[in-house]
Amino acid sequence: MQKAKIVEILIKNYAFTNECIDKLNIFHDFLLNYNSKYNLISKSTEKDIWQRHFLDSAQILRFIGNKSLKISDFGTGAGFPGLIIAIFGQKYKFHVKLYEKSPVKREFLEKLRDKIKVKFTIHPNVYSDRIISDIIVCRAFKKLDEIFKISREIIERPHKIIILKGKNAQNEINGVSLAKDYSYKLINSITNNESKIIIVNAK
Repeated sequence: MQKAKIVEILIKNYAFTNECIDKLNIFHDFLLNYNSKYNLISKSTEKDIWQRHFLDSAQILRFIGNKSLKISDFGTGAGFPGLIIAIFGQKYKFHVKLYEKSPVKREFLEKLRDKIKVKFTIHPNVYSDRIISDIIVCRAFKKLDEIFKISREIIERPHKIIILKGKNAQNEINGVSLAKDYSYKLINSITNNESKIIIVNAK
């Protein structure tokens, strides 16, 4: 999908402003520059950042809403999906926390934050303290059973978990034991016919 079409989708379907798109352009160029020295994203996705990373992250906004929320991204890497949510959520005063263990990636996020002037905080460890969040998002973090363990033991309830997963999402969730107060549904990804979005409500 061409960049122009993706920008059109972001504006028409997801209410991104022109200011948000400007910040995404800065994000795109800075990511490519940084990726030439460090391995932040796969080299094979460099030509497809707008679809593979930006739109893929933005699609979960339809499950978040537009009120002020506390949102945490576990294993954000180069900022996906959490930083895309933070860029969009400026006008709604989202409180976004990005968790990333890699010092190189945290440094990238810190420098990018200065460039795009978007508020979010960066943390090295999801296990460091009790987490108070309305919504947890993750794309390339850990296996589902570990995510649900963190949800049960570390995160204050109630909360929602939104996980971007590949074609084996159903098999993965079938292989874990969900507590009685957890419910889930699978949604088709708009960027890949085989990928899924897992939405879990923890009461």
